[in-house]
Amino acid sequence: MRHIFHVLGFFLFLGCLNVEKVQAQEPGTANAPYLLLDKGLQYRITKAINSMYNFDFATAERDFTVIMYQYPDHPLPDFLMALGYWWRIEINVNNKRYDNIFIQYLDRANAKAKKMLDQNPKNKEAAFFLAAGYGFQGRLYSERKNWTKATFAGNNALDYMKMSKGEKEFNPELLLGDALFNYFSVWIPENYPLLKPVLALFPKGNKKLGLTQLENVASNAFYTRVEAQYFLFRLYGSEEKRPEDALRIVEYLHEKFPSNPYFHRSYARYLYTTGKWTQAMQESFEILARIDQKLFGYESTSGRYAAFYLGEYFYRVGNKVEAKKYYSKTITFGEESESQESGYYLYSLISLGKIATAEKNKPLARTYFSAVKKFAKRKHPAHQEARDFIKKNKL
Repeated sequence: MRHIFHVLGFFLFLGCLNVEKVQAQEPGTANAPYLLLDKGLQYRITKAINSMYNFDFATAERDFTVIMYQYPDHPLPDFLMALGYWWRIEINVNNKRYDNIFIQYLDRANAKAKKMLDQNPKNKEAAFFLAAGYGFQGRLYSERKNWTKATFAGNNALDYMKMSKGEKEFNPELLLGDALFNYFSVWIPENYPLLKPVLALFPKGNKKLGLTQLENVASNAFYTRVEAQYFLFRLYGSEEKRPEDALRIVEYLHEKFPSNPYFHRSYARYLYTTGKWTQAMQESFEILARIDQKLFGYESTSGRYAAFYLGEYFYRVGNKVEAKKYYSKTITFGEESESQESGYYLYSLISLGKIATAEKNKPLARTYFSAVKKFAKRKHPAHQEARDFIKKNKL
């Protein structure tokens, strides 16, 4: 469920540039295009969003507030404010601290978009903001397992998405929405068969074309380039099984936005995944140092990633003392973030159990493997590995 709301959220908003092939004019003139196509405003929004990506929320929100003052009846400023709070949520989706203010800004954006649509039922910009707003709400509600609200929001998002579907041919700046639609309209039914009847209402997508379009945007666009890169590295790293390509993109994102903990931990992740151990260690130590310094956004989720990579490194080189230290840190961070079912948490327990077994401390080993069986679902590979190890070593 999470992926469909992701698509209908942030990336639908950015896809709202797919509305018309029109020339940019000054907003407010008789033949004015949609506000998002104003070139000067695009530049200002990009600067603010770049500040947001770098977790400089104070600077970003000052710019968003100016836009809100200039365009008080438009949903864009409220949506941008909500977007900033989404990034605060994104770094640790278990943290509910920002839920209410995030929803409040989306509600305000939705109300303004509905008013625009009442005034002009053919206003595709308003429809896209409503698709984006409800899509984002649906994603948060799905994270919170509030399925009634998530379903309501998702249905609304799909309705407005259908209303606002644009033309087929766009330049690289305007292509992101179609790229994601093409990819996920195929991917979602493949992975969530229950959603097939819903997506049957939409044109048939083309996953290969969607990926090609997304690569085009990531390479050639200006306004939507970073957003496309963010989505592309995630697809490369998971669905497309291209970790080296994921690393190439996320390395660039980390260099451009060095204070973004999401990009930082993703960079460490793909260094680890691609076997670049020395660099992975360096970034992991830096992540833990930033957590100790209490830099905003660096918290237990990033710590769980970094500590696990360090534990793995020291375990592989035979330094069991340091391995135990960092696997134990992984466990602590996992408990802080209530992520006991995560792979890093479970495999840290397994490694600690194996080390305890090698050290002839069977009671401690049983404790670790029992914890694996407690937190992992029975079909999880970690659960199977724990059962096999217990049986083989008669724990």
